[in-house]
Amino acid sequence: MSCFSESIPVRVYYEDTDHGGVVYYANYLKFMERGRTEFLRAIGLELDAIETEFGILFAVTEAHVRYQTPARFNDLLEVDTSLIEMRGARLAFTQTIYHQATRRQLCTATIRLACINRESAACRIPAPLIKILQNHLNKEHI
Repeated sequence: MSCFSESIPVRVYYEDTDHGGVVYYANYLKFMERGRTEFLRAIGLELDAIETEFGILFAVTEAHVRYQTPARFNDLLEVDTSLIEMRGARLAFTQTIYHQATRRQLCTATIRLACINRESAACRIPAPLIKILQNHLNKEHI
């Protein structure tokens, strides 16, 4: 199989919910941020080390999210993350959040990021990172 995906568990805490006990829509983006961070960690890349070594950061430029079914207080979720695109200064990930026990799909997203330097200017992804990321690109989406 040509697909690398990283999956992490996320517990819904009271602070993640609105007055009705449903996960507040923006908190799914937090869960996805954790998923992307753990994806990179799983392939040997730490965000702070990338900044220190290469002087770059990744900034979200687009988030297309489709909410399907709400998560609720105390649910255990699973966040699946796959890298689907890498070009120049851009990365794109697909992410899906599931209810862990039922495998019910709660939301899906495509998140696009830009590689930026410390002055917030777009810059190309450094070649050593491209080499590592290329080996984990989900070729099923290309």
